[in-house]
Amino acid sequence: MSTPADPALTLLTLLASGASAAELSAVDAPEARALALRVRAAFDTRRRREAELSALVDTARDLASMRDPAGVLDAIVRRARTLLQTDVAYLTLADPEAGDTYMRATDGSVSARFQTVRLSLGAGLGGLVASTHMPYWTADYPQDQRFRHTKTIDSAVGDEGLVAICGTPLLVEEQFVGVLFAANRSPRPFSHDEVSLLGSLAALAAVSIVTTRAAAETAEALAALSEAHDVARRHVSGVERAAAAHDRFAELVLQGGGVDDITGALVELLGGWAVLLDPDGTRVGTAGRSAPRPAAGGSPDPLACAPAVQATHASGRLATEDGVWAVSVTAAHERLGTLVVGGVGRLDEADERTLERAGVVSALVLLFERAAVDASLRVVTDLVSDLVSGRGDAPARQTRARAHGLDLTAPHCVLVVKGREGESRRALVLSAQAGTGPGSVVGEHDGDVVALVPSEDPDAAATHLATRLSRGAPVTVGAAGPVRSVEELPAAHAEARRTAAALVALGRRGAGASTEALGFAGLVVGSDPDVASYVARVLGPVSAYDAQRGSELVKTLETYFAAGSSPRHAATALHVHVNTVAQRLERVATLLGSDWQHPDRALELQLALRLRRLMPAG
Repeated sequence: MSTPADPALTLLTLLASGASAAELSAVDAPEARALALRVRAAFDTRRRREAELSALVDTARDLASMRDPAGVLDAIVRRARTLLQTDVAYLTLADPEAGDTYMRATDGSVSARFQTVRLSLGAGLGGLVASTHMPYWTADYPQDQRFRHTKTIDSAVGDEGLVAICGTPLLVEEQFVGVLFAANRSPRPFSHDEVSLLGSLAALAAVSIVTTRAAAETAEALAALSEAHDVARRHVSGVERAAAAHDRFAELVLQGGGVDDITGALVELLGGWAVLLDPDGTRVGTAGRSAPRPAAGGSPDPLACAPAVQATHASGRLATEDGVWAVSVTAAHERLGTLVVGGVGRLDEADERTLERAGVVSALVLLFERAAVDASLRVVTDLVSDLVSGRGDAPARQTRARAHGLDLTAPHCVLVVKGREGESRRALVLSAQAGTGPGSVVGEHDGDVVALVPSEDPDAAATHLATRLSRGAPVTVGAAGPVRSVEELPAAHAEARRTAAALVALGRRGAGASTEALGFAGLVVGSDPDVASYVARVLGPVSAYDAQRGSELVKTLETYFAAGSSPRHAATALHVHVNTVAQRLERVATLLGSDWQHPDRALELQLALRLRRLMPAG
């Protein structure tokens, strides 16, 4: 083997074994060595390019698998810092509205000011890249006068300690997305290969960012579409429920349903429980097993004080508080009641409309019921007015009374009911109907509420009714009777009316009493006193006995009281034996009762005797 061939062979052997440039430089063959070093450099460049391409492929694979925009940006700057082996890598995104770029992701940064900096177009290295869409790099940014330095940018860069910076634009089909940077905290030149590598990574990053944004926008659009579908589905469901509610309520009204049917239908449609209160807060309809119990002992219903009920009374609209829903039931600005619902959780718009519609239907049903009640009241009022006024012949009145279940051959008391000034007489009539019980009739006559009640004790009947009706406002009741024929009703009504007036004059509003219970007090303070009737009521049995027998019991009574209740002195005044006076007084006790000499009865008798003497004869 010739000598000149040995160095070449040596160099080839070293190249094949992957020897370093230093090992190649040690061979003493200048021309062959230079050629070997060039081959070695070409091999190194190819291997570096292969590594960079492999890294770019890995980067593209990683970015393609990501769906989170923030995760994509963080991965880009992390990979850029690794590939270029710099101290810091960061990425700014374009803000079309503000006309600048803002820091979006960093890797290796320690300065909070740097991480929030914004770069105006044309300012600094990054601003120049953003405005020209061209890459720029520098080994010493603070000293490089090619760039327009600003206080804000220089302060942020100085705070981070950056010196060497390389920036490349993120472009997708000429659409500017942002700028990708790699930077060192010490001077460092960037080779064209490094700038190219950063540009390739920036191209991948731009496509990935746009793709990720598009995917996010698509997901948002799909979510919005799904939400719109849900809204449409709920709307359709609401329309179907509203139609079902309309059909149910229409059926209820056409079939003549009542308030219990309304609350029952609401529970069917909404669940939970439903209660209808009248204007006074009294429960008139309930449905649902979980409905709150009404108050006991005549106390106000607890639902009447519920915040939702108070709110709907104030606003006139549907209200909800503490899981309770309430809507006022109104017609022509008059509140007919309140519909209350609970135990249903949250009501959607369709359910709210159902509840409001139930309020309207409740108003219709209550108006129908009121019309029916008013028609019945008019018939009963006409009957009561004819009975107590004596209009028409007695047999016809008796027949009409019997047609209404009123047997006036049995004992009945006449009650006159007086409420507060300005109080609705209709409401008073309805309350009196409820308070007098079965077998009674209640109507109006000459501005009075009059009740005919089957009873033999007018004082007890009046007291019971006054007590029952005066739980709210005071109601006064005057009574007379009992009567046992239609002919006796007018006089009994006049007495009951005078008794009621006397109770009011005596300051006894809210009380009930009979004519007998008031005695002469009713005669004194009552309006339009009937002296003859009073005298006849007190002395009637004695006067009738005298008229039938020709006796002088009335005269004996008058003389007895005038003689200081002394039988002996009365006998002297009458010119009869004292035994005769005693016998006459025994007959009086038989006719008037054994308590006729009790101070109260004696006072009544003496007043009646005095009035009888003052009345014209006959």
